[in-house]
Amino acid sequence: MRAAKVMVADVRFVADLSGALFWQEQRLLVVSDLHLEKGSSFARRGVLLPPYDTVATLSRLAAVIARHDPRMVIALGDSFHDREAHERLSESDRDALSAMQARRDWIWISGNHDPALPSDLGGTVANEVAIGPIAFRHEPTGAAGEIAGHLHPKARVATRGRSMERRCFASDGERAVMPAFGAYTGGLSIRDPAFAKIFGTPGFMAHVLGDNRLHAIAASRCY
Repeated sequence: MRAAKVMVADVRFVADLSGALFWQEQRLLVVSDLHLEKGSSFARRGVLLPPYDTVATLSRLAAVIARHDPRMVIALGDSFHDREAHERLSESDRDALSAMQARRDWIWISGNHDPALPSDLGGTVANEVAIGPIAFRHEPTGAAGEIAGHLHPKARVATRGRSMERRCFASDGERAVMPAFGAYTGGLSIRDPAFAKIFGTPGFMAHVLGDNRLHAIAASRCY
């Protein structure tokens, strides 16, 4: 099963195995924390990583857009790894991004890594967006009806005598924190106190991105 249902404030979303959320009624696709050009950012500091993260991330994004054909795309902040990352995009990566934006609305939410996005990226820039009962923002506050990113949730679970650590959606039915979509992004355990502040108790669910399907696991069962 490449997708699973996630409810937020009585709105049904489809959690895609890629790490995106799709709101069918609005034809709205949401992704978070692309961290484009993270590889080149590290290279500037002398940490050499293969410079293919942007290509890989945009390729996965193009695939999920083709799968759902959204009318609108919201990128929930930290779309670029640093303030100058957009300047390091190759011409082919810019063309790929433009092709995805064609004939649809595109909203860049400002993040802590990219607080001052330029206007020449296509689409529009906002601090947050509210559609119906749902508020889309970068950093989670714990408010009901909120979908946010920033924390890069991941879950470690025991399966078949070994442990598995994967990205996940974290949700309790009233709010959700999305996994990082970027190819080079790390993660924060959902047992970290940062998630307790948002959800109040460990009684929320981790929708874990497996190899071929999503697995709904109580956060309290993760470690």
